[in-house]
Amino acid sequence: MSPESVLSRISRYWWVTIGLIVADQITKALVHQSLGLYDSVSVIPGLIDLVHVRNEGVAFGLLNSADLPFKAVLTSALAVAALLGIAFYARQLQAHERIARLGLACILGGAIGNLIDRVRQGYVLDFVDVYWGTWHFWAFNVADASISIGAVLVFADLLLVKQHASNPV
Repeated sequence: MSPESVLSRISRYWWVTIGLIVADQITKALVHQSLGLYDSVSVIPGLIDLVHVRNEGVAFGLLNSADLPFKAVLTSALAVAALLGIAFYARQLQAHERIARLGLACILGGAIGNLIDRVRQGYVLDFVDVYWGTWHFWAFNVADASISIGAVLVFADLLLVKQHASNPV
């Protein structure tokens, strides 16, 4: 099989996943190279900064400050379990469920992007700091944003598009 035919057979959803992984890894590498740990640069004063922080926990910094032996192994195992859940759900989708498939492609790309960091470094590099006054959202990255957008798309598909009753009454 020629390389062109292989590339043409890859689903557009896989291209979304691959593109998000690449974008996530490139942006993290750029932040790592240009900002020292805990340094920040204002992008939109009073609203968005680029920062260089490490998330050694899981989503939203949970377990970040926990002093657990093998924490990197535990957080990586949780990420792999989430990927298995995504794979199981993806197998249940029908071909016409495009919104859910796009959502899962985004979730998968983000989950793999963060898993690469956990396995390689033992932490995830986060760099977008959104704030208003003294209120700060958790720092996040492209992978986190992809997971969040993907979750919204999957829930939108579940709540707004699909028929939920297998045998309507």
